[in-house]
Amino acid sequence: MNFSRARIAAIGYEIPPHVVSSADLEERLAPLYEALRIPRGQLEAITGIRERRYWSPGFRPSEGASRAGRKALEAAGVDPREVGMLIYAAVCREHLEPATACAVADRLGIGPDCQVLDVSNACLGVLNGMLLAAGAIELGHIRAGLVVACESAREIVDLTIARLNREPSMETLRKTLATLTGGSGAAAVLLTERSFLPGGRRLRGAVCRSAPRHHRLCTWGPDTGIPDGRAHMAETDAAEVLRHGVALGVETFEAFRRELALPEGAPDRIVCHQVGATHQRTFLEAVGIPAERDFTTFRFLGNTGTVSLPLTAALAEERGVLRPGELVGWLGIGSGLNCLMLAIDW
Repeated sequence: MNFSRARIAAIGYEIPPHVVSSADLEERLAPLYEALRIPRGQLEAITGIRERRYWSPGFRPSEGASRAGRKALEAAGVDPREVGMLIYAAVCREHLEPATACAVADRLGIGPDCQVLDVSNACLGVLNGMLLAAGAIELGHIRAGLVVACESAREIVDLTIARLNREPSMETLRKTLATLTGGSGAAAVLLTERSFLPGGRRLRGAVCRSAPRHHRLCTWGPDTGIPDGRAHMAETDAAEVLRHGVALGVETFEAFRRELALPEGAPDRIVCHQVGATHQRTFLEAVGIPAERDFTTFRFLGNTGTVSLPLTAALAEERGVLRPGELVGWLGIGSGLNCLMLAIDW
């Protein structure tokens, strides 16, 4: 899919205040480590994640999303009442209904003629939301769309640690290790029509591919306890997610370069969904991208789900890694399995 009118006007983000190291989690996992004779330091060694951030207990996702959204609007000088579509796209939501986007819209003072909705697609939610807003801009339905997300890992990590200490087995650890990489954060992406604001980063186009036959490899839930009332839990077959996810990523990247007619050596820079050291290294080697073209945050933020890619891009821009005139690729792979890649003229 190609775009000509949609621009990324601003990115806002919010980083939680509480730093939790991998050593902190291992301290809490002492019964498991002693039962399985696991030496300390393995969590960071395996994942490459030194620390992550948590919100304070009871912090509401709509608050984090609103903070990030307000920063994006203020950075672009856009009045909340000018937003024609507000999408909340995180995995973590406050209710089954109404949409968490409603709480965000209320906090921000969004106007009554705005479309307000949630979008859910594992770690790709923000990218999907961006394409929905960009499509509405291309059709002339809206002039500005705001996509927000807030993820919280504290609760699911607490449940996982309790389970691991209660069921100290290598099989349980294998299924839940990926959950321990989770971090928290909030992000917002404001998209506008090219004539609405001067400048901005042009959203050139996007390519998506899916492999839904692998949807059982990574699950988090259930949302409601219906039909069987199982306990809230996250489980991942990390080895198979890596194998099939990289294969899907390679297929998508080849289509990305071909269908968007990217020149040889493009994109100039990339920002990927932040999973961990092994995923980053394996994917970059598979698609032939030099590591120096990438920018990562997983070592100090962990895997922040839908928030990780836009937040990482914002930090990369702040630090001068993403520069005007460069072609930047946002490359996302999420459980399901789904893959989505965006080309942006920075």
